[in-house]
Amino acid sequence: MLLGLYAKWMFAWETALTTRDTNRIVRPLEWGFDWLEEFSPTPLRSGEIPTDEGVALQQMAALNEDIVARSDEFFGYMVPTDFRLEERHPQLFPTNVRPETLSEDKELQRRAATGETETASFLRFTSPVRTRYPENDTVNARWYPAPDGNRKGKPKQAIIVLPQWNADAFSHNALCTLFNRFGISALRLSKPYHDIRRPVELERSDYAVSANIGRTTASCRQAVVDIRCCLDWLEAQGYEQFGVLGTSLGSCYAFIAAAHDKRLQVCAFNHASTQFGDVVWTGQSTRHIRAAFEQAGLTRDDVRALFGAVSPINYMERFAANPKQVLVVHATYDLTFLNEFSLEVLESFREHGVDFVSKVLPCGHYTTGETPYKYLDGWYLGSFVYNAFRRLAEKNR
Repeated sequence: MLLGLYAKWMFAWETALTTRDTNRIVRPLEWGFDWLEEFSPTPLRSGEIPTDEGVALQQMAALNEDIVARSDEFFGYMVPTDFRLEERHPQLFPTNVRPETLSEDKELQRRAATGETETASFLRFTSPVRTRYPENDTVNARWYPAPDGNRKGKPKQAIIVLPQWNADAFSHNALCTLFNRFGISALRLSKPYHDIRRPVELERSDYAVSANIGRTTASCRQAVVDIRCCLDWLEAQGYEQFGVLGTSLGSCYAFIAAAHDKRLQVCAFNHASTQFGDVVWTGQSTRHIRAAFEQAGLTRDDVRALFGAVSPINYMERFAANPKQVLVVHATYDLTFLNEFSLEVLESFREHGVDFVSKVLPCGHYTTGETPYKYLDGWYLGSFVYNAFRRLAEKNR
């Protein structure tokens, strides 16, 4: 009985958190073939984009299958030549219009203008994946170098941190400072269309996940390539051992990056799922995208096929091919990444012989960021990263 009451209370809290923002927009379905033109089995030249909805569905599903088959090419890239560190005052870049958030943003801007806050270092470079939004194509990663005294003779170790969809620019920064105490440097990466990379016409990071199929897929490609480029820069700075931590959408990007780059040997996935389309179809935070798909007459199976190229399950064998230490954190009362999807991840890891640790939070997706659950989540993530890198250092002595 008590467990049932707790579940009811948790679901109500989770629902309240996912419905408090009023700036989610239902945009109509767009196939987005133009975002993936170079990867089509039959190049889609001007005038060849299908106008029949049934044909478009079949061709986009086939294109996803082709991308999975040629994923080395899809997630391949030329190493940037313009890596640089920039100093600037951190900004919030909020994605909601709640008065308290806007007030916090205004206060941060005031303190920066009056010199009350210190500047921070940001890694910047041009993404090898170009879009039609110049601000999005300049990659941004806040740099948290570990003090030399904290490394205690260990190899130089670094982790790339990717927060959740629609995260502001301060999300997960506390984790980076925690990792510094362990002697691990951190790059907190701004995902495509997030914070400083967000196009001016947007209030939210809508272009990262939307009813535009091709653009959503291209956004994942850009994120994965950007992660790999960050590894290139870190290697140039003398770093030797690498990890990645992703939350929610960030965990999807982190998983696919680790599947295609064996340099990532420590992987922490904070909320995970096997099928991208299943999350879009069933999740509370993507209900506006599902509405667009339903208006167009698509089914859950259709959406699953249309997002096959960005679904972790399709790269599971690649992920398991190289040794890694893996953490999966999921939440029992998650209404965004349903519990059944996380359990599918764990089962797939077992089937493929992945060395993983599973931790369960007694909350939901959004409530993970609330007290007291955020501290439990931080403990799971922090202790795993600390121990995984420690074992990695000992193994390579």
